Amino acid sequence: MSAPPPAFLSSAALARLPTSPLSQLLTPPRPVPASDLPPAETAPIVAFCHLPWDGVWQRPQQLLSRLAARHPVLFVECYCADVEQATLRSHGAPGHPNVTVLQMLLPQARWADGDFIDAERRRLLQTFRRGDLGKFNDPVLWFNDPMAVIAFAGHCGERAIVYDCMDELAQFAGAPPQLRDRERELLLKADVVFCGGRKMRDKRKPYNAHCYFYGTGVDSEHFGQARSESLAVDPAVAALPGKVLGYFGVIDERIDYELLARLADALSRCSIALVGPTAKVDAAALPQRKNLHWLGRRDYADLPAITKGFSVCLMPFARNAATEFINPTKALEYMATGRPIVATAIDEVRTNFGNVCRIARSVGEFIAFCSDELERPSRLRVRRGLQLAAQNTWEAITAEMDALLVAACARRAGVKTLSPAAAPAPLAARRLSHV
Repeated sequence: MSAPPPAFLSSAALARLPTSPLSQLLTPPRPVPASDLPPAETAPIVAFCHLPWDGVWQRPQQLLSRLAARHPVLFVECYCADVEQATLRSHGAPGHPNVTVLQMLLPQARWADGDFIDAERRRLLQTFRRGDLGKFNDPVLWFNDPMAVIAFAGHCGERAIVYDCMDELAQFAGAPPQLRDRERELLLKADVVFCGGRKMRDKRKPYNAHCYFYGTGVDSEHFGQARSESLAVDPAVAALPGKVLGYFGVIDERIDYELLARLADALSRCSIALVGPTAKVDAAALPQRKNLHWLGRRDYADLPAITKGFSVCLMPFARNAATEFINPTKALEYMATGRPIVATAIDEVRTNFGNVCRIARSVGEFIAFCSDELERPSRLRVRRGLQLAAQNTWEAITAEMDALLVAACARRAGVKTLSPAAAPAPLAARRLSHV
């Protein structure tokens, strides 16, 4: 597990940038007649994300790495750097031969000039595409970051625009005030919208009829290693005294730190382990207890061995604006490890996973549920979790999203397709609706 570099051009980092649209500074590639395009099933994807490819392995990497089985993927990152002129660098993604990571280095001295940043991002992408021998011509544009819409949407000769809304970014700490307007523009331009939560989908449906709920998926094989007798518990976790209650993920404004401190006090003979990088919080201000252990950033590959050492998996989320819409990826990952789960009552966890996770509506209830699961783990809930994880693999979810992507390309090309009302409900939505 690794954290985004501090200079990464995230949505939050763009807070100072104005939203005024650009005039047509650069000529986009001329559109190719639909009859001359390669099939949409293998169309290149150019992705714009607020997270780096080699950061914490989350929804964008899970989906795009699987889409790369059929689609060449260009994953675009943007950095504020100590350079005089905007420059490019690119490299392959280890283990994913059909993924190219394109890094844009933009001069720090011009960082606050929004028009310049948008224009340079567009120019740099066009410069790269002119030298890539046509590999990323006529692409599908895939947006995780709405702040990129002005720079790229309508300027890349794209055959379709996809918006994968993984979080309610406008409600995160440090989000730019322009983000809501840019997201609304992206919703109106997108040919298909995927949302990581029901509430996110319901909020965006009035702006785009082709809006679908696809929640979190899971790499069941990877996290299922935690149930293997041959896998050793991670040494850092194995060294902790007593039974271990654990969390892995980013440690930021979404965590209920008072809850963690009170949990550590109440279960003083146990260890509370928090694994992951900090973001937008002062590490020095984190609660300190003898049995509260902040283990720092770890690689995705280490997570099964880490979780194998947990007696109970925790989702200690605060109830605040940043968690109002989240559907945590770790929920199904925990389930695939075969561990009991205790969570606070955030809406998407309560709605989607209520018969697997113990859902606490108060600090006292959270502590009581943790104590219960330590002494008498619910085998029925664990079995339900294993079944749900097996049904909602990233492979199954990606296949359905890919089909909707191809349909979006067909609609834009004027080919008749199923209307949203006639199309089947997404697999993940159907399965989770029965939880």
